[in-house]
Amino acid sequence: MARYTGPTNKLFRNYGVKDLSNRKLTSSMRQTASGQHGAVRKKLSEYAIHLNEKQKIRLTYLVSEKQFAKYYNEAARKKGVTGTILLQILESRLDNILFRAGFGVTRKQTRQIVNHGHVLVNGKKVDIPSYICKAGDVITVKARSNEYLKTVMSAIDLSLAPSWITVDKDNLKITYERIPQREEMDPDFKEQLVIEYYSK
Repeated sequence: MARYTGPTNKLFRNYGVKDLSNRKLTSSMRQTASGQHGAVRKKLSEYAIHLNEKQKIRLTYLVSEKQFAKYYNEAARKKGVTGTILLQILESRLDNILFRAGFGVTRKQTRQIVNHGHVLVNGKKVDIPSYICKAGDVITVKARSNEYLKTVMSAIDLSLAPSWITVDKDNLKITYERIPQREEMDPDFKEQLVIEYYSK
């Protein structure tokens, strides 16, 4: 799948969902589909409801179709609730942990920070945004990136950081304490619809 570089909020609006990957967007922004007839209400089929939820989660974490299907298959093979495991895998991505810790305004920004080689995991440089972190991993930022990131973080409420990570703002260090439980992840996600989508 080619990488989409257009306006992402338009994609979310077309699927009838909110963009959860951008802290800058406000709830007052239009949520109807783009275009002249976007506000016209349409009754969605069962398939469309399942597809919309799958696209909502996939786009939120900036994951390609192929990669998302791979995560689903990985979650389905493991013991436990497949939907919860799928979300745990997505939350464990390096770019997402940086976003949750307040190291970026958007997931695209934290993804770029990783891509440009600013991040160390357990002292080793990692430039792959999809790197899956393990409980106990320590994520730090190279010294030359400190001033820029501190400027970014000053505009973000770090008290909103989840309880499953510990953020040391002064040293720009994140400790991935543990895998999050379902109640600690986004309540807007209806992962059961994704399971039903792939089960057809």
